[in-house]
Formats: sequence, C-alpha cells, structure tokens
Amino acid sequence: MNRKEDKKMKFQDMPYERVDMEQLKKNFAELEQEFAQAQSGEAQFAVHQKYYQLTDHVMTEMTIAEIRHDIDMTDEFYSAEQDYYDENGPVFRNLVVSYQKKLFSSQFRPYLEEKIGPVAFKNIELAMKSVDEKVLPLMQEENQLQTKYNKLLATAQIEWNGETLNLSLMNPYLHHQDRKIRIQAWEKYTAFFEKNQEEFDDIYDQLVKNRTRQAQELGYENYLTLGYYRMNRNCYGRSDVQQFREQVKRDFVPFAEKLHERRRQRLGLDRLHFEDEGVYFTNGNPAPIGTPQQILDAGRKMYNELSPETAKFMNFMCDNDLFDVLGRKTKKTGGYMTYLPDYRSPFIFANFNGTSGDADVITHECGHAFQGYIIADDPINEHADITMETAETHSMSMEFFTEPWMNLFFGDRAKDYVDMHFEDSCIFIPYGTMVDEFQDIAYANPGLSPKQRNEAWRDLERQYKPHLDYSGNEYLEKGGFWQKQHHIYDCPLYYIDYCIAQTDALQYKAWMDQDYKAAWNSYLKLCRLSASDFFTGLLPQVGLNNPFENGCLRDVVRQLEKTMKL
Repeated sequence: MNRKEDKKMKFQDMPYERVDMEQLKKNFAELEQEFAQAQSGEAQFAVHQKYYQLTDHVMTEMTIAEIRHDIDMTDEFYSAEQDYYDENGPVFRNLVVSYQKKLFSSQFRPYLEEKIGPVAFKNIELAMKSVDEKVLPLMQEENQLQTKYNKLLATAQIEWNGETLNLSLMNPYLHHQDRKIRIQAWEKYTAFFEKNQEEFDDIYDQLVKNRTRQAQELGYENYLTLGYYRMNRNCYGRSDVQQFREQVKRDFVPFAEKLHERRRQRLGLDRLHFEDEGVYFTNGNPAPIGTPQQILDAGRKMYNELSPETAKFMNFMCDNDLFDVLGRKTKKTGGYMTYLPDYRSPFIFANFNGTSGDADVITHECGHAFQGYIIADDPINEHADITMETAETHSMSMEFFTEPWMNLFFGDRAKDYVDMHFEDSCIFIPYGTMVDEFQDIAYANPGLSPKQRNEAWRDLERQYKPHLDYSGNEYLEKGGFWQKQHHIYDCPLYYIDYCIAQTDALQYKAWMDQDYKAAWNSYLKLCRLSASDFFTGLLPQVGLNNPFENGCLRDVVRQLEKTMKL
C-alpha cells in the first residue's frame, strides 16, 4: 500500500492523545534490547523499521499538540500539552539518541550504512555530540524560556483605529503607502518592544547563559560548537560561514545598496528612513486580491498548472485542510511548515494579513511542503532529515518558480510584485547574514551585557545596511531591532541557512530566466535527492555553485546586474 494513502485524514479529524513518557521509555528499552539481540544486518534493519513506526507516532502527536496550541494560544488544554512537551521533549530526544548510539556502533554497520546512507550516520554522530542526560534540565529550561518569549510576543495588544491588533495584524500598516500612517504604525509597534525591552533582554540573557552552560557541560568552550552540531551542519563549519559573511560584505552589500538607492529614487525620497524599509512603490506594495480562501484557490490553480507533481501535492493539501492561514488575535505570530509522519501530511501554519506575505506563504511554505510530500514514500526515514540550508533552498527557489502565475494573486500589479520580490530577496542576504554574525558574537561572548549586545547589533547594521536611518527612534537607534527577530530566541544559529539558500535560489532565478524547464528539472531532482547526500554534495549534482566557495556571490551579483542592467 502507498504510505501516503494509508492514513489520509483531514487535520481537524486527526485524533490526539498525550504521549505517555514512562511507556515510551519502556518501548525504547524493548526496542534497544531487540536490536542488540538481532543476529544479522537484515534483522537489525527490521527492528529499525519498528523504530520508524514508534518515532513517527510520537512526532505526530507532539506536532498535532503544537499546531493546535499555536492556532489558539489561549486554549487551556493545548497550552498544558505544550508545557508537557516543553518538559518532556528533551526526554524523547535523549531516548532517540540512546537508540541511535546502538545503531551507530552496530557490528553490522556496513549493511545498515548501505541501507540508510552515510549522511544518516554522520547526523547520528553529531546528535551524539549534542545531547546528554546531564543537560536535560537545562534543555527543559531552554524550552520554557522560548515559550515565555513567544507568549510575550502574543500578548501584544496595539490599539489602532478603534481596534486591538497583535503584531502580525499590524504588518499592513507598517508597509502602508501613506508615509504618515507607516510612521504612526512603527511608533506603536516599537513602543510595545520598548515597553517590554527589559523582559526581552532578560529572556535572551538567560537563553545565552543557558545554552553556554549546556555547551560547557558537554565539554565545549561555548555554544557555537554545540549549536553547529544541533543545526546538523554535517558538511561545513564556522570558518565556512565566516568566509560566506566576508563575501556578503565585500560583494553583496554594495549590490544591495544600489537596490536601496534605486528604491529611494522610485519613492521620491531625499533619504530612506527605517519606516521606508519595506516599501517599494509610491502607490503602495502590491497586495493579493481576494479573501484567504480565494488566495488558496489561486494557489491550487497555480500548482495544478506548474507541473503534474505540484498538482497532486496541492490537491492533497487542500482536500485534507492542511492549511491554517487566517490571522486571529489569539494565534501565534509567524508562519511555518511542519509534518505529520503518521499521515504523510505536511501542514502549513500562517497569519494572512492582506499583504504580499500572504502570497509568499503559498510559494515559500509550499516549497517546504512540496518537498516533504514528494519524498513521503521513501522507505528510509533518514532521507527526510534534510539540513536547513537545503530545506530553505526548496522554499526560496519555489518563490521564483511560481512567478509566472503571480497575476492570479496580484492582477495587473503582478509585475510590481515580481520586481519587489526580487529586490526583497536580494536585500535580505545582508540582513540575514547580519543576524548570523550577531548570534556568533553573542555566543562567543556570553558575558556581554544587554547594552553591549544592542551596541554590537547597531554596529553590524552600519556594516551590512549602511543606508539605514533610525533618527527619531531611540529604541532602534540604540540597537533594539533584533528583539523582534524570533529566530534569534527560538532557533539559535538558524538564520544563515536562509542566506545560503537565497544564494542558491538566485542561481535558479538566473537559470530559469534562460531555460525554465531545465531549471525546474534540476529543482525537482534536488527535492527528490533530499538528504541522500550532503548539501555540498547535492549542489554539483543539480548544477548549482557552492555558496561557501570564494567567488560564488561575486558571480551571482554579476549575473543579476547583467539581467537588471545595473
């Protein structure tokens, strides 16, 4: 039976039962015993398939609870479940690593490695280096601090024209075509962060110290080594990322500044102020046409036309209600794609707010979901364990592959959207790289005070975004902007993956402008290869240059400048 068809179910109909951790410990103990007693590689692999079933079910229950908590953060039942998994998620992780250690040291390793692949064993090696029972209390505390940060964000109640809005619902006003409205919106938006600055600082200070203690308990000087292991960086290290950052400063920042200058002229401004950062046209940024349902319907039409593979995927997502995209006051901010293994179902969570970001969900998050969908039948679960820079290459590239259908979302402003998206994609790379360097500084120097961290951020802004003008806003001028970037709190060291992936996506953009079909076939191959090879091994197989190699960004800039006639 096709694995995708065996438990097909609408999300609202999926049953939920709390994972019993004591029973789970017994299940893992039995599994490890059976694995140890197996007398051949074939027999051990049969046990490993039972491990797939067990972990798939646990991940499914935990993910259902997470989604339903995020959909309504005031729901007392699922708030309690989230608290339970904050405490017990690390327990599950330790059980997984304990089992994986047995797999790693098996006497039948050659057979298992041939079945599962060398990437999986490298990932196990990194996992073994990043988890231990002795840091369990610290990992639990870390989870609780992250939840505290997200709940603080969710408490934002901003009075706006007689309405009470959360941070997500303020976005349309932060990017409004009327500059006076933007200025007012940013005043109210930053006022929330300024009011809670001390608490934001305290949470991050605790997170940095907590993660540093975890690293030191495991024998590392600071969190950076541990963080790279936990990010599963199995084929590159900190020096490679440093080289990438140097390329960005040398080759990409000047290009991005040209785009900012072009935008300043387009807007007819004497200078770009921070309130103008996300605005591209005097008549406002293009916004999608229609209701959330109409946007989803447009997405369905688009993917049905793009390829047979995307058609099958999108029909599956829509038919099974695997989207929750409507912005609501009690909903967690942001958006993400996650996966429900028991049902072979991706799930997309978002907050539609009437901006172009609503269409981005249908392209970016669907890029993640599409890749998860097309490899759902792979019998080797480890092939789905893609590293983040690979995952983001899937999503960011899909944003470009879907551009020919933007008229479905934006009507006669489709070209404006395509131009805006291109510029936004380019100017993101300096920002995202800056976020990474900020975290590198924070974890290399865990004793920094909140004031010193803010100063470090502001100094980096001057290097990566020299045009930026915060005059008139003391909170931002003193380096507070980073506190709204939830990845810094929730996903340490993650953000550089977006930048590496964006470099790949821009390569696809240049390629598809020359030969769309060839570029799409390369992308489809990349999705299907999944984690069967390391990231740096995947790139040459699909015809992409390695972003870590000196000169890659320079070549990308040359291609883009030629296309744009800059």
